[in-house]
Amino acid sequence: MSMIVVTVVGARPQFVKAAVVSRALRATATVSEILVHTGQHYDPGMSDVFFSQLGIAPPAYNLEIGSLSHGAQTGRMLERIEGILQETTPDWVVVYGDTNSTLAGALAAAKLHVPVAHVEAGLRSFNRAMPEEVNRVLTDHLSTVLFTPTEAAVNNLGAEGIPRERVTEVGDVMYDAALYYSAQALDMPSPVAPFGVAAGEYVLATVHRAENTDVPARLTTIAGALRRLAAQRPVVVPLHPRTVSALERGGLLEGLKTDCVIMEPVSYLAMVRLEKEAAVIVTDSGGVQKEAFFHGVPCVTLRDETEWVELLECGANRLAPPRDEATILDGVRQALEDGSPKVREELYGGGKAAVRIANRLAAGL
Repeated sequence: MSMIVVTVVGARPQFVKAAVVSRALRATATVSEILVHTGQHYDPGMSDVFFSQLGIAPPAYNLEIGSLSHGAQTGRMLERIEGILQETTPDWVVVYGDTNSTLAGALAAAKLHVPVAHVEAGLRSFNRAMPEEVNRVLTDHLSTVLFTPTEAAVNNLGAEGIPRERVTEVGDVMYDAALYYSAQALDMPSPVAPFGVAAGEYVLATVHRAENTDVPARLTTIAGALRRLAAQRPVVVPLHPRTVSALERGGLLEGLKTDCVIMEPVSYLAMVRLEKEAAVIVTDSGGVQKEAFFHGVPCVTLRDETEWVELLECGANRLAPPRDEATILDGVRQALEDGSPKVREELYGGGKAAVRIANRLAAGL
């Protein structure tokens, strides 16, 4: 009789992470997986094409909960996931990262005494003002098995008193994904070619975190810096819907459209190609920071801190808190001068994280 694993995801990066683990679970031939999509991030691009690109079947359950306040969203997810777990009686519940979907899945499972496996455990920004930090800390303390991407994450969990025998450093499944999907991404049409932008010459910028989009002074600083950068080289900005709304509220969108190449959100494979062919990446995304490193592209992070401290230590990334435009411009200048970081495969598990996770889950408790 096969083991049943329920995987709970709610945002596009989690589907990418789940895709590589799902592939490894299938290879064990002893695990049957049930995929649950909470619908936390509504995305019209989350279609059958998206799933076929990743090589996974569409979710068995799509809860379509959508955008709500943190409490309302998490509460509705908790109620719905509890019912699914009672119906499916899994051996494991697997959650990824630090979203409300992550916490809801872990909490529903823990209350039903179903073992929880947390992929990407142990990351800390040490900033409790971030909802993601609250989600990841609580999820880690609810989890039965904690799969960490780095040694620093292992140390964070130890400092919080989580027993070492519950923690396994496996590496980063996003590195697995970067290796697996890179060739496919280069087979995609260039997303920037229609705009007359050549590979290797542009700045790729992504902005979506509430700490930037919901603070007018920070968003104004970021928009101003991107416009000034655009006077030197093309700046390509795939805009998250929340960011579009925030820019419109601040009267910043039209100026950005005038000076930068503004794009709607792109598919995962198109984003990989954008990252691989950028001269430098400017972002507030945790995932994009790592992907820049995976693809050997220098990165500037528009935050006061980052969970991926090893990228700062090896010089692949640098922080540029958006308090003033000069800080961002200096960060980009320094990143371009330093050039491409050397990819250290061992830093994130050498592309074997998903296999390690699948083997551990298949082994049972």
